[in-house]
Amino acid sequence: MSFQPHIIGVHLVFEQSGQVLLQRRSPTAPFAPGQWHVPAGHCEAEPAEQCAVREAREELGVSIDPRDLRLVHTLHYRDRAADALPRVQMFFQVLEYRGTPRICEPERCAELAWHPSSALPVRLVDYTAVALTAIAAGRTYTAMGWGA
Repeated sequence: MSFQPHIIGVHLVFEQSGQVLLQRRSPTAPFAPGQWHVPAGHCEAEPAEQCAVREAREELGVSIDPRDLRLVHTLHYRDRAADALPRVQMFFQVLEYRGTPRICEPERCAELAWHPSSALPVRLVDYTAVALTAIAAGRTYTAMGWGA
């Protein structure tokens, strides 16, 4: 068996009154152009919770205390259609935050909106849809893209 590095993705799940906050990716964004996605980013030289705090500030202009994050789902993802490294996608529920979410990276995000958890948009990033469905069902782990 050979060693294969993985990318760590950190995703923020903001919920209020049965709705989840989603960003519609810019039509020119390198990843998932025009699709809806939760605020997210890649871990750099930092723990996952610090990445979540940083991404919330950079993407949405809000402040989060790491103690207000709860890991609610891990998705081990392999995109078989692309020649890409596998990913461990960590989804953190945001319990509290300070500020009002806004678009801070217009080159990556074209729209920000609350969507009912029971009626998510059709053009939702595939693994995000899988993770949000799993979170709603209380499942904490999903493997996606590893099957034949």
